[in-house]
Amino acid sequence: MRVLPLPFSRAVVFLWMACAIGAVRGQDQGSNAAATREPGMRVATYNTSLYRDESGQLIKDLEGGKNAQAKKIAEVIQRVRPDVILLNEFDYDPDGRAAEIFCTQYLNVGQNGCGPIFLRYRFSAPVNTGRPSGRDLSKNGSLNDPADAVGFGRHEGQYGMLLLSQYPIEEGAVRSFQNLLWRDMPEARLPVNPQTGESFYDDEDLAVLRLSSKSLWDVPVLYRGLNGAKIHFLCSHPTPPVFDGPEDRNGLRNHDEIRLLSDYITSEDSTYLVDDKGRKGGLAKNAQFLILGDLNCDPVDGQSVPGTIDQLLKHPRVNNEFTPSSEGGRLAAQRGAALNSTQQGDPAQDTANFGEEGVANLRIDFVLPSQGLRVIDGGVFWPRPDEPGGDAVTASDHRLVWLDIRYAAD
Repeated sequence: MRVLPLPFSRAVVFLWMACAIGAVRGQDQGSNAAATREPGMRVATYNTSLYRDESGQLIKDLEGGKNAQAKKIAEVIQRVRPDVILLNEFDYDPDGRAAEIFCTQYLNVGQNGCGPIFLRYRFSAPVNTGRPSGRDLSKNGSLNDPADAVGFGRHEGQYGMLLLSQYPIEEGAVRSFQNLLWRDMPEARLPVNPQTGESFYDDEDLAVLRLSSKSLWDVPVLYRGLNGAKIHFLCSHPTPPVFDGPEDRNGLRNHDEIRLLSDYITSEDSTYLVDDKGRKGGLAKNAQFLILGDLNCDPVDGQSVPGTIDQLLKHPRVNNEFTPSSEGGRLAAQRGAALNSTQQGDPAQDTANFGEEGVANLRIDFVLPSQGLRVIDGGVFWPRPDEPGGDAVTASDHRLVWLDIRYAAD
């Protein structure tokens, strides 16, 4: 879908500049987002948990600008002040109404003493969650439960994605891989019934089962203006590697959804990589990119297939020299010591707080730049409970991850 930038009046621009400057000057030093920043682009990813179990319910909840959860989500974004941000778990609707309301009634309005933030360009598109498959994909003997959808969901568009940017988006060049079938990936790790050794899915299942549980987008952003350089924002939200059985169907799908990202930045001439418009091949070898999203895969902890995220973290085109972190993540792990005592990863690098769900905290949200981009700064926005933003982060079980980047040659 396409959403045009909102018109700005001189008064609005003046108000925006005044509030933005005030917000940066007044930011707390302990909240991970730097109070001052060098020239460059601030990029973020944030699983907002702005999903609802009924189609259209998010629109109803957001209308009027008073929804407490959305106000907190907007506050977090206003404290970090990204130039481009991917929102995961933001319900998709074809008219873009929820996105419009969230931008105009929440982000464009100061929350809890923060200055408003104006991200003029936005992109969203259909996802596979909640899309009926017509098959018993969960093999539980019934049809049409959320696990039988092409991607787990109670309605089409649940757990969608939304990209917001202050820089223009080259919408005519956007590529999506929503329709790519899992079986079409060479050497796909399709699940097998461990008791029989036979394929967990039959041929009719595989004829409709797409690889992406949501989608994979390549969204070019014109960082230096309409005639300048572009950065490809590679957005996805693979299925979590849990909620299945001994066949590990979700773990294997998570692995291959992440492999799809790896293949896309590896294989410019790949014939299996066919986007939704029929164009073949992966990303050009000289293209600059940022991979971002809730990838549902921790490097060392959790239940993912071993080595899954290494397909990206150890990829030769990915700049993995900087790892975002926070003191809040370390403190949260200490408060939930009973759950987190066996974790192997550095808790300061965690991006999700699953303590209330009875699960250990994990690092599963990522912003990964290409080798042609230099990281200036970054962090996980996870303030202490007594710091500004400490209450706002409780609106989601994930934390916003951000990087400040520049071109390596700059």
